[in-house]
Amino acid sequence: MTAIPPRACSLSNGASRQTMKTSLVPIVFLLAASPLAASEPARVDDTSWAFESSDVPMDAGFRVGRLANGMRYVLRRNGMPAGTVVVRMDVNVGSLDEAPGERGFAHFLEHMAFNGSRNVPEGQMVPLLERAGLAFGSDTNASTNFNRTLYKLDLPRADRGLLDTALMLMRETAGNLTIAQDAVARERGVVLAEMRDRDSPAFRSTVDGMEFFYPGSLYTQRLPIGTTETLEAATAASLRAFYEREYVPAHATLVVVGDIDVDAVEADIARRFGDWQPRPAEAQPEAQPGAGPIDPADADRVRIYTAPALSEHVTIQRNGAYIDEADTLENREQAVLRAVGYAIVNRRLSRLANGAKPPFRSASFGTGDLFDTARATVLGISTVDGAWQAGMNAAGLEYRRALEHGFTEAEVAEQVARLLTGAQNAAASAETRSNKGLAQLALGLVDGRVVPSTPQSALERMEELAPRITPEDVLQAMLREAVPLEQPMIRFTGRKAPEGGEGALRAAWASVQQAKIGKGSEAKALPFAYTTFGPAGQVVSDTRSDLGIRQVRFANGVMVNLRKTALEQGRIRFSLALDGGSRLNTRENPRATQLVSSLAGGGLGRHGADELRSILAGRSVGMGLGSGEDSFDAGGVTTPRDLELQLQLLAALITDPGYRAEGEVGYRQSIDNRFAQIDATPRSALQAQLGSITSSGDPRFSLGSPDDYRGLSFARLKADIGDRLAHGAIEIGLVGDVDEDTAIALVARTFGALPQRETAFGTHDGQPPRIFPKASARHVIRHKGPANQAILRLLWPTRDDADPQEVARLELLQAVMNIRLTEQLREKLGKAYSPGSASFMSHAWKGYGYFQVNASIDAVDIAGTRDAIEAVVADLRANPVDADTLKRAREPVLQRLANALKSNGGWMSLVARSQSDSERVTRFETARGRLQSVTAVDLQQAADRYLRANDRTEVLSIGENVVGTQIGFVSGALNVRHL
Repeated sequence: MTAIPPRACSLSNGASRQTMKTSLVPIVFLLAASPLAASEPARVDDTSWAFESSDVPMDAGFRVGRLANGMRYVLRRNGMPAGTVVVRMDVNVGSLDEAPGERGFAHFLEHMAFNGSRNVPEGQMVPLLERAGLAFGSDTNASTNFNRTLYKLDLPRADRGLLDTALMLMRETAGNLTIAQDAVARERGVVLAEMRDRDSPAFRSTVDGMEFFYPGSLYTQRLPIGTTETLEAATAASLRAFYEREYVPAHATLVVVGDIDVDAVEADIARRFGDWQPRPAEAQPEAQPGAGPIDPADADRVRIYTAPALSEHVTIQRNGAYIDEADTLENREQAVLRAVGYAIVNRRLSRLANGAKPPFRSASFGTGDLFDTARATVLGISTVDGAWQAGMNAAGLEYRRALEHGFTEAEVAEQVARLLTGAQNAAASAETRSNKGLAQLALGLVDGRVVPSTPQSALERMEELAPRITPEDVLQAMLREAVPLEQPMIRFTGRKAPEGGEGALRAAWASVQQAKIGKGSEAKALPFAYTTFGPAGQVVSDTRSDLGIRQVRFANGVMVNLRKTALEQGRIRFSLALDGGSRLNTRENPRATQLVSSLAGGGLGRHGADELRSILAGRSVGMGLGSGEDSFDAGGVTTPRDLELQLQLLAALITDPGYRAEGEVGYRQSIDNRFAQIDATPRSALQAQLGSITSSGDPRFSLGSPDDYRGLSFARLKADIGDRLAHGAIEIGLVGDVDEDTAIALVARTFGALPQRETAFGTHDGQPPRIFPKASARHVIRHKGPANQAILRLLWPTRDDADPQEVARLELLQAVMNIRLTEQLREKLGKAYSPGSASFMSHAWKGYGYFQVNASIDAVDIAGTRDAIEAVVADLRANPVDADTLKRAREPVLQRLANALKSNGGWMSLVARSQSDSERVTRFETARGRLQSVTAVDLQQAADRYLRANDRTEVLSIGENVVGTQIGFVSGALNVRHL
């Protein structure tokens, strides 16, 4: 499923058009295609700046410019995280620019940017960055879509040398790629592996949807991944021709945001990129073709698409002409009105979905743009199998009710409050926006032609507009944009075709259109009922650690840890840990905690979940619990203004959960879909069985059957976790813009006021241990995806995390393994897109841990891949790694460690359990020394100790019809698992 790129729709400080719309109207559109009318005229590339023709005030913190050759740049000095820089090169080249024989070339070129240039030999770009502390994938990456290619470097340090290297590499990508034939041949296998890995039921359904909803459009014929035929036919010469035609200065914009000297970077850009010139014949590059044609008159068509892994979903859609709206203050106001309207409709649909007897699992309504070609209005309805007609009827009537009778003052006020709160929070944190966030605004100026204004000016506009927003204005704004769903295109997806086929789908929608619609009832929100929990608790301990973490304990045993920072103004991150977690699961009752994550769906004792949504509108709070190894956990971000309400909400969830039926219903509706999708892909099939395999069949870590889950209920959950909710130890973490004394007082009035709690978290001592299989074994798991898709995973037992030095050794061994696997399986053999390894060392289960290597490959390459991995492992066991490989592995880990406390999220990892698990703070303080002390010999010894062939477990996920002789061993010797 793919979201249609939409237009600007808020008084935002300037996110991209796409981001702004989807952030306010969460719609997912199924895309599709087939012939329409005559082709639309090619648009002219517009390299002007959006602010040049807009009355939206530009944030003066951005510096923009254009070189004489046409290349543009956007620069900004910023210090969050301090001492770091993000570099982005946005190239206005995507799959829409490809000729029929070039399909996939834009993406192929993105890959070739990492495979040799005039000044960086093939295979040296990634190592160069790894030595500087950038990890491949997370800090060094790129992406290609229909109309853009984006190159990304996240620099962990702002030193001039590293920034020079980053700009040099961007310049190499811009015009100096060598594109050698042997490199093309090797990288072709990687691109084809990526195509293979992405071939899933969801992807195939998306493609079918594109071909249905947008028949004949160029967009549907230019998937960025390309086709097997064109990729196989690509040569160095044909890729170079595409490169020289499309990679020209007028198509490129460089974005640099971070702890920089803007004047110096601007001068450096001019020096490095000023000599970049297009070939004479391309001095005026051709305009990027439009995505269409798309015919607004296209109507009254039905498609039924079935596949075993697809849940039931109906999409009702009409396309309309593209509405070209410049980014102006007037248009932003209209976009806010539309956003309020769409949000109200979706709020109504959500209310139906979250009832005790919901007619559908979920539904959404909205309008979005397909690039600059068309707009589409979509009503999407997801139902349990066989319930499509009831779902269509309920959602369709609600859609009609909204557009015919409009909205109430209360509904408008609820959504305006949400938008106003968002604007207030953005303004409060304006001075601590992240480098990545600001870079995204810069890209929005380029890609979405949205002017980045200041959060404060956006807040002022929202405050001025809010009192003027009326239900009538909201409805009229929606009606001006939404395409009426009359004689719509209807697409059904599911495991089984609907009874009555296309005719039944048409008739059901006709019934919706003909039904009489009343106004409906208006829900009235009550005041929040949980403001008093008893006399405020007394502090019995108040200390501060060397890292400045304030640690407080109340007389009732509740612990709270606080760390004030200046990293996010106006925001407080919170965490809650309650003793319990998966420790409560037993072999006799292995799914005791399964429904914990659904607890919030049951609301509170005095408020249902839907009522809470209205009560909490406009407040920055959240509610929900998850289950960890030894605790039930909650976390999120609130504000100083809403901290008290957030604490009240969490305290109410623990002391008075609602256990309402609607929470159970939502969970049960997902069970059939979950099990139907398990064997759809090699990855989902493997993940379903992995817990059992790595725990010797222990039911606590095994999937079980659908009936195991259908029998769960809130009544059982209450019996299983009620004691922990009432008595379990509690630890709270607060990090950010927090007044410590005020926060302690608020905790005193909420959690500190609760009855006596246990003073320590429980352990897994006395429970049956979790045991990794010791004997070497092979497990084959069958999936129902394409026969060429396979995953090979090798696992070795290790140990728990009690020894921090051993943790460091295995962490670096994992990093070294990733480098070697990438070099062998991706770069040398071209057999895998993203091979990797992982080390898991349990904190809760004594003695338990494992190291794994994973490769997603073609089924015919299983034996060769296994041999390659075994060769890598054998070499690591036999020989110390060379100094350069160790440096490439260690530096990114050290840089992550150095930057860990430059974010509130990093602080929270220490603060959350700093009393009950104080060792994690001590380990952090000494981690750098441990990592630096690990030698190549240490890694060899660790590999020799843990990665022994006799201890290895092999898991292979292959197609259901692939036989053992096809993959290099006899099936009779395997432990075969059929899902």
